[in-house]
Amino acid sequence: MNFRTLMTAAIVALLPLLNAGAEVNLPADSTPTQLSDLMGALQFQHIKLWFAGKLSNWTLANYELRQIQANLRKATLLPSESMRSSQTTEQLQALDRAIQLKDSAAFAKAYSDLTNGCNTCHRASGFGSITIQVPANSPFSDQLFADQIAQGRALAHGTCGLCHVVSDPSRETPAFRFPAPSFSEIASRPSFSVSDLRHLLTSNHRRVGPNQAMLNPKLAEYQIDAIVAFFETLQGDQARSR
Repeated sequence: MNFRTLMTAAIVALLPLLNAGAEVNLPADSTPTQLSDLMGALQFQHIKLWFAGKLSNWTLANYELRQIQANLRKATLLPSESMRSSQTTEQLQALDRAIQLKDSAAFAKAYSDLTNGCNTCHRASGFGSITIQVPANSPFSDQLFADQIAQGRALAHGTCGLCHVVSDPSRETPAFRFPAPSFSEIASRPSFSVSDLRHLLTSNHRRVGPNQAMLNPKLAEYQIDAIVAFFETLQGDQARSR
């Protein structure tokens, strides 16, 4: 199967993601290789969009959708308005709404409807041999599609929230009223690094806290990674606000 033909058909199906009437051509000196690279990037973003939504990582899903829009603005393939069916437009709008509402069931349905719409377009255009399906496996073994930061925040609330304010001091009341610093305060300390946090979470917590009695959370490595990811976002937020 011709890869460029496959990707051309897929991008034609996705064209309604563009703002109405927006058409930006590639530079006149663009080569077929550059166009092929762009289409390959769009295919990867489409796959990532599925796995982000499947695992309820809505921030990533929204990012991938916007990346698709940005790349589609770089090129117009077969820019005939007749290629943009109202049905496909509605399917993509439903997908966008599902992401904004963080609705997993609606996302799965909209993605499936879009896939079926792509195949209908292929058959109507004489490319019936090209059949697209919802991705079964991710080719990106080096990327975690789950929302690690949200998981870290939840773990921090569950394991550290007994003594520390994790996110919102106006809503959180630790069960144990030790004079434990909030996560925000800890993140603001120049002397406390991510390595320090990782070491603390992997230790037995002796000689830490009031009466040197800080509890040992007994976390698995993936849980520590998640809390560290959340903590790094706190440090980043503070650095950007300075």
